[in-house]
Amino acid sequence: MITLKSAHEIELMRRAGKITAAARALAGEMVKPGVTTQEIDRAVEHFIRKQGAVPSFLHFPGPPGVRAFPGSVCASVNDEIIHGIPGPRVLQEGDIVSIDVGAYIGGYHGDCAATFPCGKVSPEAQNLIDVTRQSFFEGIKFAKEGCRLYDISAAIQGYVESHGCSIVREYVGHGIGTEMHESPEIPNYGHPGRGPRLLRGMTIAVEPMVNAGTAAIRQMPDGWTVRTADGKLAAHYENTLLITDGEPEILTAPAI
Repeated sequence: MITLKSAHEIELMRRAGKITAAARALAGEMVKPGVTTQEIDRAVEHFIRKQGAVPSFLHFPGPPGVRAFPGSVCASVNDEIIHGIPGPRVLQEGDIVSIDVGAYIGGYHGDCAATFPCGKVSPEAQNLIDVTRQSFFEGIKFAKEGCRLYDISAAIQGYVESHGCSIVREYVGHGIGTEMHESPEIPNYGHPGRGPRLLRGMTIAVEPMVNAGTAAIRQMPDGWTVRTADGKLAAHYENTLLITDGEPEILTAPAI
């Protein structure tokens, strides 16, 4: 069931969103050669807790037989698309690093992600980062009251594929509120004019996941990390949105 948020709930989600956006910004500033993904994770956890919030991802339940997520951020490097587990990996010049972070406060979640260059990256890598980010903004041109959900999806897909990249099909955006993942699911591909009609008060997380090569993926043995099947680069960009009577409000816009 899709829930519409009250004015009070929206204020609580704004607070969670600001903390989450600031945590993403902190992580992005830390993406430098010689830094480990675990160092980024610890800094983000410390920051979120200092704001009086809790990391949404830490101990998030995994699928059957898979341990709960052990980090406060997902740190996915190069060909890792999403759900990379932070650890001792040392970032190198030329890496690209997707940081996904959530914060929970006052009963509500914020969720956002971005892919950051580590030092100087190749033109191809920077292009992938730019295409992924812009595809989000192309999609949310349709995140308006009265549009259909798949209007967002189709716009993202069209932009990504027109730039020679591929959309990941197995993972999607989602509604968000008191739960990290609520209805509806929001694919990054599809046909316009389909899906639920967008209504004022809906809060959704739109998150293109884009591969430089084919759309095919590989699930890693840890049960979390997802990589490109062809070993080519991947990027990720996400914000939490509020559907209004005009332009959508980005609840995870930078930053406190």
